[in-house]
Amino acid sequence: MIITVTLNPALDKTVQISDFAVDRVNRIETVRIDAGGKGINVAKVVRCLGFPCAAMGFLSGRAGQLIEESLQEQGIVCDFVYTPGETRTNVKIIDPLRRTHTDLNEPGPETPPSAVDDLKNRLLQRVRPGDLVVFSGSVPPHVDTDIYRKWIALVKGRGADTILDADGELFRKGILSGPGAIKPNIHEMEMLCQKPLETPAEVQNEAEKLFAYGIDTILVSMGARGALFLHDKQMLVTPGIETLVKSTVGAGDAMVAALAIARQRGDSPRDTLRLAAACGTACVMTEGTQMPSPETVKRLLSQAQTEIHG
Repeated sequence: MIITVTLNPALDKTVQISDFAVDRVNRIETVRIDAGGKGINVAKVVRCLGFPCAAMGFLSGRAGQLIEESLQEQGIVCDFVYTPGETRTNVKIIDPLRRTHTDLNEPGPETPPSAVDDLKNRLLQRVRPGDLVVFSGSVPPHVDTDIYRKWIALVKGRGADTILDADGELFRKGILSGPGAIKPNIHEMEMLCQKPLETPAEVQNEAEKLFAYGIDTILVSMGARGALFLHDKQMLVTPGIETLVKSTVGAGDAMVAALAIARQRGDSPRDTLRLAAACGTACVMTEGTQMPSPETVKRLLSQAQTEIHG
């Protein structure tokens, strides 16, 4: 079973505005609303590709109910802790004329310590040896940025595999518990090592330092430049698959979903990277955070190329 943990979910409201500009009236052309948050996006892709998945985290208010109803309709097992307030709404502005994607993300409602303890206990009761738990995304205000480090250690103690996809202090602290795999983007890697990384060799040099924490796999997404996959001191590279980009929201999450599925199946590094590239590309071909079709992923798999670097 793949279990996703989303501590700060959202309703994603994606609007299209041609020639979007600040300090003036903008006319919205289309609107789409999806259940969102990084872990929830992962769960949707996992289920879309036919694998069982459970989604856990915090929800609040009517927005939270809409998210849970949407996930249940997709066949995803839901196990959320409800907290006071209202789950946040994130606005994604797509400008097809300027080819820009602008995110306006709310911070989310405050979460009481009792709810954090409740979710932790539910997670530990649910997880079984051989399961894979994905920890991804931001946390609500005043939740400890050490939470992923602590929870990764706990579920590893239950015999579960783990993937971490976060940024800033959540990422910096989370890697200390040695998750099985991590999926930073290139900007998050640069923030971690506090310097620009211009070449694959530079990324490899910095990423390999993280193996010392017990991490065995590192997938670095680089947008249109493709992705890097490091495992067992070997690095594979895949260039970006050229396509029409409708929305970049959730592309990294689709790659995490592919990584989770591949680890559960025991796929080779090459097949894992090809699936991640296909899922990420299929995601940017859709509007909002709707899920790519399995048929699109299968077609893109034939276009995904990998090569050994170094």
